[in-house]
Amino acid sequence: MTMKNTLENTTEHDADRALKAKHRALWASGDYPAVAAELIPQLGPELVRACGVRAGDRVLDVAAGSGNAAIPAATVGAAVTASDLTPELFTAGRAIAGQHGVQIEWVEADAEAMPFADNSFDVVMSCVGAMFAPHHQVAADELVRVCRPGGTIGMINWTPEGFIGNLFTTMKPYAPPPPPGASPAPLWGSEAHVQSLFADRVTDLRMQRRTVRMHRCASPLEFREYWKRNYGPTIATYAFNAGEPQRIADLDRDFLQFLTDWPRSAATAYDAEYLLVTATKAAPGH
Repeated sequence: MTMKNTLENTTEHDADRALKAKHRALWASGDYPAVAAELIPQLGPELVRACGVRAGDRVLDVAAGSGNAAIPAATVGAAVTASDLTPELFTAGRAIAGQHGVQIEWVEADAEAMPFADNSFDVVMSCVGAMFAPHHQVAADELVRVCRPGGTIGMINWTPEGFIGNLFTTMKPYAPPPPPGASPAPLWGSEAHVQSLFADRVTDLRMQRRTVRMHRCASPLEFREYWKRNYGPTIATYAFNAGEPQRIADLDRDFLQFLTDWPRSAATAYDAEYLLVTATKAAPGH
């Protein structure tokens, strides 16, 4: 290897390490365990059912957060490992697991470089988690790698067209520019994108669009403040504009306009679309 290549590799490694540190800080900010518990508690159990998790299965929940899917998997008797880049979320996860009387192995891990052996798990799943890893193909490769042949890979991902996809679209003009090579997280909610990422390494790939109803606050204004207070990506976007009151005011305006215009039932019941993905890891040489 030439000196130039060595320097390039070192630079890329340092840049990736800095990027992951930013991601960890982003999800450690606010209160993601509250968002998972208050807005989308039903998604974890739904993913566990879709994956057909059974007692005795070895299950890996990737980008598990506070265990929205890991804990329901453990309650059916699976041996569950919950991994996440942000171990600060494990404190809440351990407390919730304790309330349910289940034991889970919590492991700090990057979804793009997981410290698990090939073919280690019967079920590898991620509930609106791995989709936020910046390099989609690398994350997909890891999901496939750690799943045993014939095992199940399952995901729930926000769609580009749904509420969360449009939330990110609203924030994009105010957000930090994405790092080179990073893909927008909601692309994981596109059927064609998922198909291209997994390709022929899986069989029986099934994808279904569904919605989850988020009904928490009394008004769009109150809901905007909820996101600003609790959700890491929103907090990071506002922090990026700190010291620029006009941009903060413009972001506040656009955010409130988005929440006011988005179709909803009742006063503030917002339906958020997601893609439910399940697949079977193909056997070698299939």
